Formats: sequence, structure tokens, C-alpha cells
Amino acid sequence: MRKKVSIVGAGNVGATAAHWIAAKELADVVLIDVVEGVPQGKALDLLQAMPIEKRDCSIVGTNDYADTANSDIVVITAGIPRKPGMSRDDLLNTNFNIMSDVVGKVVANSPNCILIIVSNPLDAMAQAAFKKSGFPRERVIGMAGVLDSARFRTFIAEELKVSVENVTAFVLGGHGDTMVPLSRYSTMAGIPITELIPADRLKELETRTANGGAEIVKHLKTGSAYYAPSAAAVEMVEAILKDKKKILPCAAYLQGEYGISGLYVGVPCKLGSKGLEQIIEIKLTAEEQAALQRSADSVKELCTVIGVA
Repeated sequence: MRKKVSIVGAGNVGATAAHWIAAKELADVVLIDVVEGVPQGKALDLLQAMPIEKRDCSIVGTNDYADTANSDIVVITAGIPRKPGMSRDDLLNTNFNIMSDVVGKVVANSPNCILIIVSNPLDAMAQAAFKKSGFPRERVIGMAGVLDSARFRTFIAEELKVSVENVTAFVLGGHGDTMVPLSRYSTMAGIPITELIPADRLKELETRTANGGAEIVKHLKTGSAYYAPSAAAVEMVEAILKDKKKILPCAAYLQGEYGISGLYVGVPCKLGSKGLEQIIEIKLTAEEQAALQRSADSVKELCTVIGVA
């Protein structure tokens, strides 16, 4: 019997995540949205692509949470997207209300699922989902670091004119302007990039990474990134469904790790069949630790506003 993944929100991120999952034949997919017809139409279109792609999986579009029952993983992308000039924080209250409603319905139908949160502002929404669901922290994980690291890897590979497969990069902290790209732990074919890229140029790449989402919003004018965010969420889905024990940077609820407690912050996580299976603690310099703490403080501010700190 195939695994079941439900995706809440049939907008660009949700529908593209469904596409990646189906293309990889990872699971049967349920695409759910409040707008009638949209999930049904996109799901049917995607289902009809399966004979061409030679993939067997069921793809259902619905407006009824009963269809998501007994999901193994639920990816939550629901919320209003960021518009030009709008900060992630502006999204806070609207998306908090949406998240609370969605999580309540998801948990009622799939009490044993693992939640992957993609909605923005990411860290605060993951915290809201954690509190609302009553799930252990292992089963509520935020997608941020995979995307931020992919952006950093893209820029590093372009700079060094090498394959992205040769580049590893780590980004810690909140998903936003306060994220902490760790150049010291980033490599090209095992060689630290600090030995390959001048410090001032590296700083520029770190800044571009932190503003990666805003750069795309500026180009698109209406809408925000969706190819890379959905691919990032699906990398997490695959690691869990295949019990890969893969180390990925994700937003996790910290309980003293990195000197931070009671908050969702981006850190290296081991993902397997149980969800979050381990948080990897790496040694930080005083400067990196201070930057991570600033990032955590910024997340806490948002969580306090919506009452989930």
C-alpha cells in the first residue's frame, strides 16, 4: 500500500509540491483547498500526466478534509502570499488564523501524521502548528533551511563555476532577514568556501541568500517563489517516507540546543520515518552564536504577538 501525503493549499507552492511528489512516485497525493474547483482541476490535470511520465499514483483534489484522513505526512502551504513591499511579519495575524483552522482539521483526520509547515512567516507558523496540534516536536517540522541552503548553494556554484552537486551549504536561524548563512561550514568538493571566495564577496552572497525570497517577489511583482520552496518541502517528505536519516537544515522546536529553548529555529536535523529524529549541534563562534540568538529573538517577537511563545 502506497504512503499518503496531503497538501493543504492548491496554490503555486502546494500544486508544484504535488507535481514533484507524483513525478518521484513517492506517495498518493491529496490536494486540498478552500476554493472549489481549483484543487480538483489541478489534481485531475496532474493525474492525466502520469501515463506520460509512467508513474503510478493517485492524485485527488478536494475541499473536504475527510479525504485527507490517515495521511502519513501533511504539508501545509495555506496562507496568503507575500506581496511586494510586504514583510513576512505583515502576514502574521492572517496566516496564524488560517494555520489554526487548518491544523485543527488536519489533526482530527490524521492524528498520527507528520506535519511539514511551509506557510510564512515560517518559524512562527511552525510554532503555531506545534502548539495547536499537541503533537510532539518530532512530528512538526518547518521547511526553511533546505530552501535557504539551496539558494546559498546556487549562488556559490555560480560564483565558483562548478556543479551544484559539488556544493554543500548550511544556513541556520529564522527564515528571513535574520537567517545565519554559515560560510565556515559550507564547502565545494569538501574544500571550505572561505578558502575559495574572498570574504567581501562571500558577504555579498550571504546577503543575497538572506534576501532570496524578496528578490524573486520583486521580479514577479505579483506572487512569490514556488519551484524551489516546493522542491525543498518534497526533499523533506522523501527523507521521511524513505527513512533516509538525512541531515537537512529545518525549523525545529529547540529544548536547550544551541542555548535556545521553547522556539522553532532553523538547525541541522536528521529526518527519518519518525520525523525529526535528531538535532545536530555544531560548534559556533561567538559571532555566529550571537547572530543565531538575534534570529531566535526575532522569531520570539512574532510568536509573542500571536500568543504561541
